[in-house]
Amino acid sequence: MHEHDEEHEDHLPPSKSQRKRDVEALQDLGRDLSRLSKDQLKKMDLPENLQVALLEFLRLSSHGALRRQMQLIGKIMRDVDVEPIVEQLAALRGESATAKAEFHALERWRTRLIEDDGAVTEWLDAHPGTDAQQIRQLIRNARREAELGKPPKSSRELFRLLRDAE
Repeated sequence: MHEHDEEHEDHLPPSKSQRKRDVEALQDLGRDLSRLSKDQLKKMDLPENLQVALLEFLRLSSHGALRRQMQLIGKIMRDVDVEPIVEQLAALRGESATAKAEFHALERWRTRLIEDDGAVTEWLDAHPGTDAQQIRQLIRNARREAELGKPPKSSRELFRLLRDAE
């Protein structure tokens, strides 16, 4: 029973001040995202619901509507892994040449994979931990979405898979 008590201490919930800092950091990030242009937002690899909410924010003009939309953005961001978004913002601002280079390298890989069947073998050889079936399915879906002019949901998922494999 004593071990269980020690284990419990390691998993204490964050303090009220830590939660407040976390919320403020999310609000700052949401504000930073809301200041991007429509084109910049569309180029970012964001969860679809967050991207839609941000694009809607840019469309609004009423102060009350903007405030409510920002609250929705904050709510969505609570369930999102924000680290990749922070890295993309840093790259967008040119704050991290390395992050920018890595982001562009992944974009080039994604483009090659979608355009060239031979690139899949090359990727899998270099990244043997990648789920071959999943990557091939995402590539097929991304091609289909592009052909039909649909939102690039699978292309974004493919980018995340590549990023996570690095």
